[in-house]
Amino acid sequence: MNGDGDGAEAGGEGAAPIVVHRPAGGRGRRVSIRDRVAGLAHSDADVVEFLRRAGLPDAEALLDDPRWVRWQGGRPHDYGAG
Repeated sequence: MNGDGDGAEAGGEGAAPIVVHRPAGGRGRRVSIRDRVAGLAHSDADVVEFLRRAGLPDAEALLDDPRWVRWQGGRPHDYGAG
């Protein structure tokens, strides 16, 4: 999975394999990778680390690619100030 292709690596047509869920009242955002919870992110750096651990070394480049990442509820890159 390198993100350079036509989207087939990301699961092809349909839903992005990575979901950054809505902010949890100032406690960060849950991150799921292929429907499995990867952790609770408080910043983009946390999301990048979860993706790196899942085998995506160039994860930072994927954060704004809707074929890979769906930001659910709230604004992208906003983790809710607490």
